[in-house]
Amino acid sequence: MTEATQAGAPEEVIGTTRDGRPVRRFTLTAPSGARLQVLDAGASAMSYRLDGEDPATEMLVGFDTVEGFENGIGGGYFGAVVGRYANRIAGGRFTIDGVEHQVSTNEGGNTLHGGVEGFSHRTWSVVSSSRDQVTFELTSPDGDQGFPGELVARARYELLADGFALALSAVTDQATPVCLTSHLYVNLASGGSAYDHTLQVHADEWLPIDGESLPQASGLASVEGTPFDLREPVRIGDAVSSDDPQVRAVRGIDHSFEILGDGLREVAVLTEPVTGRVLRLVADAPALQVYCGNFLDGSLVSRNGALGQGHALALEPDVHPDSPNQDWAGDVVLRPGDEWTSRIEWHFAG
Repeated sequence: MTEATQAGAPEEVIGTTRDGRPVRRFTLTAPSGARLQVLDAGASAMSYRLDGEDPATEMLVGFDTVEGFENGIGGGYFGAVVGRYANRIAGGRFTIDGVEHQVSTNEGGNTLHGGVEGFSHRTWSVVSSSRDQVTFELTSPDGDQGFPGELVARARYELLADGFALALSAVTDQATPVCLTSHLYVNLASGGSAYDHTLQVHADEWLPIDGESLPQASGLASVEGTPFDLREPVRIGDAVSSDDPQVRAVRGIDHSFEILGDGLREVAVLTEPVTGRVLRLVADAPALQVYCGNFLDGSLVSRNGALGQGHALALEPDVHPDSPNQDWAGDVVLRPGDEWTSRIEWHFAG
């Protein structure tokens, strides 16, 4: 193990990708003993332990090997920062200032999380590191995956007194849609099914989707009287077993919620009843994509074993799917001279 700088985060090369890129892992340690491990591959969060020595206090679902990481990226974007545009774009097409752009498609005929070679598949450079933070940077050239403009993105992980935060930012030299987010997965029981967790989401509205997981023409709808009413804590297993057609279509919940308020605020609370552990998710994004591990089938093997349906939960603060093409959605175009920013905080207790 070597030091990134004299006072930098300890780092080590843990292997190479299938195309020969070395992967570095950085370990951040808090005075409390909590430990966060992140990779330069995908600017990914792979492990957070409440007690750095005890695997039974692992809060993230991740992988300890490069092979596992690559399988996890391909099987669900595990741990990575996704972009240039997180979530889906219908047909991989959008129009800015009267010019239509076509970007790479990787989910049927649509674009998911930036396309075939999105930011999750890249090696990010290291700008700085210390015992409690590391900052990554990625330059996406003009035309990358079809997106216009050169985009320079940064992802800064930092330890908090009770968890960790991710500060994301981007600048561009041409108008381009931007939405970055973290696609890490959690399981507060440190393994096994997460269906006994309860989830509360601070949202009065959710987004019904069509057969391609794109917004229905009607747009946002009230959560009242639906399985998506998570305003009070709901056992996840109960929500995903609903007979509602929207739940059946995606084998659970994989939907976007319109979060109440704006600015940095609590967006969701996840609780594991046996251990009493609680995750408070804080973010400044307008929406939250909730994915309950619906399509995990045991073929991915994490540090805690094979990942079956519902063994990992992704709570992704972002914008609604296909926002570049939805009149009701907010503006997601970043322009030269402006900076796009977003912050996510994971606060743990118990």
